[in-house]
Amino acid sequence: MGRWAPGLAALLAYRRVDLGPDLRAGLAVAAVAIPVGIAYSELAGFRPEVGLYSCVFPLLAYAVFGSSRQLVLGPDAATCAVIASAVAPLAAGDASAYAALSAQLALLTGLICILARFLRLGVMADFLSKPILVGFLNGIAITIILGQLGKITAIEAHGAHPVRAVLDLALRLGEAHPPTLLVALGAFGLMLAGGRWLPAFPAAVLAMGGCALAVFLLGLDLKGVKTLGIVPAGLPGISAVHLDPDALLGLLPAAGGLALVSFTSMMLTSRSFASKNGYEVDPDKDFAALGAANVVSALTHGFAVSGADSRTAMADAAGGRTHATALFAALAVALVLVFLTAPLRYVPTAALGAVLVMAGLSLVDLSTLRLIWRADRTEAAISILATLGVMGLGATQGILVAVVLALLRFVRLTARPRVEVLGRVAGMPGFHALSRHQSATAPEGLVIFRFNGPLVFFNAGHFRHALLDATRGTPPPSAVILDLLPVTEVDVTGLFALKELAVLLDRRGTRLVGAGRQTEWRNWMTQRGFNPDAFQIYPTLRHAVKGLAEPVSPPAEGPDGADTKAS
Repeated sequence: MGRWAPGLAALLAYRRVDLGPDLRAGLAVAAVAIPVGIAYSELAGFRPEVGLYSCVFPLLAYAVFGSSRQLVLGPDAATCAVIASAVAPLAAGDASAYAALSAQLALLTGLICILARFLRLGVMADFLSKPILVGFLNGIAITIILGQLGKITAIEAHGAHPVRAVLDLALRLGEAHPPTLLVALGAFGLMLAGGRWLPAFPAAVLAMGGCALAVFLLGLDLKGVKTLGIVPAGLPGISAVHLDPDALLGLLPAAGGLALVSFTSMMLTSRSFASKNGYEVDPDKDFAALGAANVVSALTHGFAVSGADSRTAMADAAGGRTHATALFAALAVALVLVFLTAPLRYVPTAALGAVLVMAGLSLVDLSTLRLIWRADRTEAAISILATLGVMGLGATQGILVAVVLALLRFVRLTARPRVEVLGRVAGMPGFHALSRHQSATAPEGLVIFRFNGPLVFFNAGHFRHALLDATRGTPPPSAVILDLLPVTEVDVTGLFALKELAVLLDRRGTRLVGAGRQTEWRNWMTQRGFNPDAFQIYPTLRHAVKGLAEPVSPPAEGPDGADTKAS
């Protein structure tokens, strides 16, 4: 049970002492989840009750299968933006087709996550680097903010692209509906005042409740202010999801991207709170838990969900200790669905737009972007490109941009590892880079060469040119010592590069030897059909320098078995 359902195993060992803190935390999470779920449902293109459905059953699924004690799943801004971007073009304005396609998208996302768990792809949590993820979420945040301006002003925007729609709105500000605009400004004011004077009270609840009360008392819905309308009471039934073969081609890329982004952002949240509270989370188990939550959401008329950082932070701040916090939160939302949906009819959509704008502003992370800029301008440029990719191409294609940037970043780091020539520094043990120590001196007649990365097909040429550049000079060095400790992997192309270098250096009167990883390198060479005795490897750099300082007769063959002086 601990292997397949760690949450259930923890719940079966539940302690009564945790009941009070978990119950209080669950109610606090529900207070945040209800308004946010309604707002994000609007963002994804659904009726408000669908957002609440997505706050109940996925929470239960993660509580059973997840490994994090604090993590709360539910509608997420980035996930909802991707859903709307992927499903709207396929649905072509048909509401029933939209619901069916979104259910298929959630099911496919869940199945991909479950498959990834069996393939042990939990390492994908580290695939999107911090700069890329920050850039992606910044792009999503800006897109969300721009997309809510029409709801706040009651101006029907022309043009699907958010930037074009905003330009159109700017030219038509005179058409704004004053009561709707006042409601939105009131919602902003309530959230700002609540954050200052009532920090423990959910600001979104205050804004939506206050604006709903104003609509009810002043009859603003009769003056043209749009509201949610009647919200059906009760819990959803369970229904099978029928996969449409014609839609799979359009949904699969979005489902794969959704699984990657949702899992990556979820693991960032769960790991941070697990570290804070002194326990570990299992990425593979959480991949399956995220998949189970999405499958359950699809079967219960919800949509794709992810880890919710704001609700997780609320659970932790309110003292939640175990998986039971999510159970109590789901129960509270379910009770609202059954008994308290009537007041929701007065919630104005302008207030939802204001809540989403504030949520988008909370996602914009300029402080981290500034830190990235100070640390590495190239990484900051990659982050900005990810943001522009989302804004220019949309959320779905923005995921593709993020993945391509991640791959390019990986290739850049591994295809051109740092190379160093080493020497001795007086008063310091070991060998150190000549480029970093002006007083460092290389052993006479020797070149100690360090290649900080795997020696494989896509960087073998770089390795060859860098080593030959290091050995140029008159007279040529008597030997080159290759520091093998940083070379974590070698493939056939890398071994052939060594073979060619051994022959070329031998013609110049220079031997090629290695230092470190003796057994590992011998095994690599044997497995790939090379003579393991042809390439001499010393235990350490110190042994290599000492051994080469003494006259040694040249060996009979090189790494390829040819007659050379290299060893």
